[in-house]
Amino acid sequence: MKILLISDEESKYMWDFFVPENFKDIDIIISCGDLKAEYLSFLVTMIKAPLFYIRGNHDNNYKNNPPEGCECIDGKIINYNGIRIMGLGGSMKYRETTLVYTEKEMRKRINKLKFGLFFNRGVDIIVSHAAPKGINDENDLCHEGFKCFLELIQKYSPKYFCHGHIHLNYGNKKRIANYKNTMVINAFDHYIFEY
Repeated sequence: MKILLISDEESKYMWDFFVPENFKDIDIIISCGDLKAEYLSFLVTMIKAPLFYIRGNHDNNYKNNPPEGCECIDGKIINYNGIRIMGLGGSMKYRETTLVYTEKEMRKRINKLKFGLFFNRGVDIIVSHAAPKGINDENDLCHEGFKCFLELIQKYSPKYFCHGHIHLNYGNKKRIANYKNTMVINAFDHYIFEY
């Protein structure tokens, strides 16, 4: 199964210069947040694959203008063709606004999904906006990762942990890191991988 990850910045390759042939074999699109609703609606229309998304810390407008034809998996676990996917949007709380969480609040969100994790016997892909603490994150509070994400990886050993929020043009950042048996992928702009 070929998966297209997108996050944080609308890709000119897909938004301005879209060539259908380049995406004919995409089976699923996953958004890791902070993208225009219109962009997601455009991609799900043009690529003809389901698009699942979580909200980033700048996606407040989704409440009144959600991406059309797309499915929000924020705070849920879904099963798509046998692949268990868990969504956890938002970032570390750096100011008083929505879609930002303290470490304690994010841990509480994860705890609400424990029955689903048990029922589904774990998870294959975790989709978040923020990175795990110490992996692909930054030192400033806004871009700091969550420790509870590390614990989630340690306990359930998903194949992939996909996140956004950390722009690769911030500097010396990596697209892919490995933690235990999990590949951690920064979805900035876009990235295609084979599940």
